[in-house]
Amino acid sequence: MFSIQRAITIALFAGLPMLAADHITLNNGDTITGTIVKKDGDKLIFKSEFLGEVTMPWTAVKSIKSDSELTVVLPSGESVKGKVETEGDQLRVVASGQTKAAPIAAVAAVRNDAEQHTFERMQHPRFLELWTGQVDLGLALARGNARSATLTTGFTATRATRNDKVALYLNQIYATARVNNVTDTIASAVRSGWKYNRNFDGRLFVTGFNDYEHDRFQNLNLRFVAGAGLGVRAAKTDRAQLDFDAGLDYQRENFLNGLTRNSAEVNTGDNAVYQLSKFTSLSQSARFFAKVTDGSGYRFNFDLSTTTVLRKWLGWNVTASDRFLSNPVQGRQRNDLLVSTGFRLTFAR
Repeated sequence: MFSIQRAITIALFAGLPMLAADHITLNNGDTITGTIVKKDGDKLIFKSEFLGEVTMPWTAVKSIKSDSELTVVLPSGESVKGKVETEGDQLRVVASGQTKAAPIAAVAAVRNDAEQHTFERMQHPRFLELWTGQVDLGLALARGNARSATLTTGFTATRATRNDKVALYLNQIYATARVNNVTDTIASAVRSGWKYNRNFDGRLFVTGFNDYEHDRFQNLNLRFVAGAGLGVRAAKTDRAQLDFDAGLDYQRENFLNGLTRNSAEVNTGDNAVYQLSKFTSLSQSARFFAKVTDGSGYRFNFDLSTTTVLRKWLGWNVTASDRFLSNPVQGRQRNDLLVSTGFRLTFAR
């Protein structure tokens, strides 16, 4: 029935008992000994000393007996904390001398203390809580016949709750080179902004964003973009997530030669995250902007990043950030691509 059955059986008869443990009996008669982590949706997560963290269908569970106290959410929505056991098809929670029972198939959730703390923290978090993020740093130097220096920096921060998500980002590259004893800037670009998603109907969400961009060699002093729209979560699994959204925005471009352009735009794009392996993840976003006020051009933004975890707080990151502008100022190319690699420091609050 399960690919883990043979390993479970071997572990059970290895003669290595635990002093205190929770016990799960499956419908096929196998018994697993370890620690119950949580029952979320239709899955049960169980941590075994021999097998590590195991996920199994809740419908495959015949009986449970816990040595530690668990928080159980009953079909009525009431949360009860106590030791758990089953009797027939009923799950019983014994707490403070009282026993409450419910059909095991109808139990909404089961959580250990750590998972319950996380759940409660997600209910009404303060704005400064739940942030996770990364800081990227890359440096390249050349000395000798060539003398150059390139610095790349990046920053991302995300705060995700049950109802919404805030994301901040910044990417920067600055490079100088010395030729014939004259030092000059050969690259200077900054891209930054924020995005906010608010869930309102299952897979649907409303979104708002604000982008800022400076690119010396496009003669771009500042591009300001503010917009909003609707989105849909097309896919979400343990390893991947894919969102699509579309909307309207206002753009203002100010160039170093004095040219200023304002326009309303329609835009559409996607955001994707994929876990390639246990240690490597991939993120991608793309967005197309078409001017509707004067129909004089369009833009396309594409970002791709992959990170390999070296330590819990340290990783190696490769990022590509491309910006295409159909109508640049005279004498400038339409496409600018930034590629950077370096160490990534992660943080969480």
